[in-house]
Amino acid sequence: MTIVKINQLAVPDGQHAELEKRFAARKHSVDEAPGFEGFELLRPVAGEGRYFVITRWADEESFQAWAAQRQQRDPATTVSRAEGLLEFEVVDLE
Repeated sequence: MTIVKINQLAVPDGQHAELEKRFAARKHSVDEAPGFEGFELLRPVAGEGRYFVITRWADEESFQAWAAQRQQRDPATTVSRAEGLLEFEVVDLE
């Protein structure tokens, strides 16, 4: 069953373009992770100031395996602050 993880990112004023540039530079960095199905970066346009990073995974185990090997970024070099993770399962409506 596909699962979806949504990271909520706070981005300071004036740093939006830099955040998008950094995501563009590494947009294929997770492609080879087992179970990874894709991601999208959502830019806020109305009623919300945070960016959302939506990732799709084949299953929870695939996400956990990727998360366990991921190197944390140095907070001094980031242009965003994580503000939580939303987690969902995709409902099969068949």
